[in-house]
Amino acid sequence: MLAKNQIFERNIRIMSEEKKEQEYGANSIQVLEGLEAVRKRPAMYIGDIGIKGLHHLVSEVVDNSIDEAMAGFCKNISVTINPDNSITVSDDGRGIPVGMHEKEKRSALEVVMTVLHAGGKFNKNSYKVSGGLHGVGVSCVNALSDHMRVEVCRDGKRWMQEYSKGTPLSPVTEIGTADHTGTTVTFHPDRTIFKDYVYHYDQLASRLRELAYLNAGIRIKLTDLRDGQENEQETNESKTGKKEEEFFSTNGLSEFVAYIDENRERLIPQVIHINTDKYGTPVEVAMIYNTSYSENLHSFVNNINTIEHGTHVAGFRTALTRTLKKYADDHKMLEKAKVEISGDDFREGLTAVISVKVAEPQFEGQTKTKLGNDEVKGIVDKAVGEALTNYLEEHPTEAKRIVEKVVLAASARLAARKARESIQRKSPLSGGGLPGKLADCTTKDPAEAEIFLVEGDSAGGTAKQGRDRMFQAILPLRGKILNVEKALQHKVLESEQIRNIYTALGVTIGTEEDSMALNDSKLRYHKIIVMTDADVDGSHIATLIMTFFFRHMKDLIEKGYLYIATPPLYLCKKGNKQEYCWTEEQRMSFIEQNGDGSTVQRYKGLGEMNKEQLWETTMNPENRTLKQVTIEDAASADRIFSMLMGDDVEPRRVFIEENARYANIDA
Repeated sequence: MLAKNQIFERNIRIMSEEKKEQEYGANSIQVLEGLEAVRKRPAMYIGDIGIKGLHHLVSEVVDNSIDEAMAGFCKNISVTINPDNSITVSDDGRGIPVGMHEKEKRSALEVVMTVLHAGGKFNKNSYKVSGGLHGVGVSCVNALSDHMRVEVCRDGKRWMQEYSKGTPLSPVTEIGTADHTGTTVTFHPDRTIFKDYVYHYDQLASRLRELAYLNAGIRIKLTDLRDGQENEQETNESKTGKKEEEFFSTNGLSEFVAYIDENRERLIPQVIHINTDKYGTPVEVAMIYNTSYSENLHSFVNNINTIEHGTHVAGFRTALTRTLKKYADDHKMLEKAKVEISGDDFREGLTAVISVKVAEPQFEGQTKTKLGNDEVKGIVDKAVGEALTNYLEEHPTEAKRIVEKVVLAASARLAARKARESIQRKSPLSGGGLPGKLADCTTKDPAEAEIFLVEGDSAGGTAKQGRDRMFQAILPLRGKILNVEKALQHKVLESEQIRNIYTALGVTIGTEEDSMALNDSKLRYHKIIVMTDADVDGSHIATLIMTFFFRHMKDLIEKGYLYIATPPLYLCKKGNKQEYCWTEEQRMSFIEQNGDGSTVQRYKGLGEMNKEQLWETTMNPENRTLKQVTIEDAASADRIFSMLMGDDVEPRRVFIEENARYANIDA
């Protein structure tokens, strides 16, 4: 045995060695060479390693081709989803330079593909404006691909280089002659990096369609060569074999606005289209008024979707309000109106797309998608104000309809304000108490708390019994909530169920900048879970709730707070064996594996489950599957909600006919 002093000395020595290992000195600084940093922390460069980050890889490669197009050197871009789920992007631009880089002592192509912050975008002689990650994009894609191949056609020759995880497999090699110029990039995402690795055709199509509208005259083709047999994650659209679309716009944003607004009733016959670089920065705006009650505004800087808007949108709104009000005052159109007109009123029923091309964009905001360049506000203000003034003078009939719509909006806003004040008085934050049917949770930490918006009192009662009271709150909703797509603002706020949602969540309406904006600073839950029956009626109710959140609480979706619960469709049993099934395929698999004597219980309603079953399958965080609601493309989402929930029946019928084969229709 060791003597006490020996044990003491050994312990001191061990503590000393541990302390030495924990010391933070010069040797503690780790240097990540080349593209190691990207592979170590991919989310820092592409946002996340889920489905959004996966599709962002394509955008980064396509953005290089779009930059060539904006510079006037590219007219055709093709994107192909290959059978192995790799992506090929090809363009007819100038081709990436392949000559020796003087400083790096290697091919410029290799420098562009393997070095962060390397590219022609930093040289304004090469590109006046550009999108993407400013020299980081394509090298990031290379780093996050287990294989990449680049072919360049330039100066009558064809060159090639291949890479694995950002490392060149060979020098840049001449492989033949070429009678054209351009670049072709093929990459396969590294499955050890990405949680989701299957590309969604519709998601890529939406972005490419958007780029075609934003860059009139550029032809973009998307082809899907998958047959659906490669793996279980394949999407329905790719199971049908080869699929191909071509996106091309002659008139740019005017066609974009018409596309977004095609399911709404127009207030004026033609889109107002403004396109000028008179003030030094190219500004393009397309706008139209419809008979709806919401503003639908989408903004872009160098083809980047600025979801948090910024100075370009501020300039547009200032010009719109000032110009319309001056026209109405000059023509004495507001004298009989007994309401005070505000900036919000000029934007009701407005659908607009704003696109600016800025040489040195400065982005800010939570997601770095808010333009901060102060000078752009004045430029857009001048451009829009001048063009809109001319339009109003030349189109008096349309001008009168717009002003009449503004006056009606002001009257409705006063009614909405009264309804809003009623909500605020009843808000728990004002001492008015929570909705009577809300079963609140114990925790007061929003990050830990979640609320279930449950269809019906019966299911609500079961959910209340089965929940974990510590962090789960239940708010039963009686039947279908109001379709907000077809309702005035004050009608929305007068709806008891919608008032209960506002009150339960603890959010309020109105800020200094925007009287109808959502104020979620005191939101009580960071998980808002829509839980409806697994049938057609339940899907309809869930869609109504999502429409409400998209139109009136979009901030909560963008912050990742809205989810959809997924209760099982079936409970399959054979003797002592039972299994919950969420799909028809799972049900058939159970029957095939267990044979005759299997029984199947179809859950048409949440109320058909007892509290233990509902907890086990749908509410227990350890077992449940939640679908997070996200907005990948606000313009497409805007169009889809107006089509599904608007007045025009024909587009909805076509949509149902095209998609019904994928739905579970109950008798």
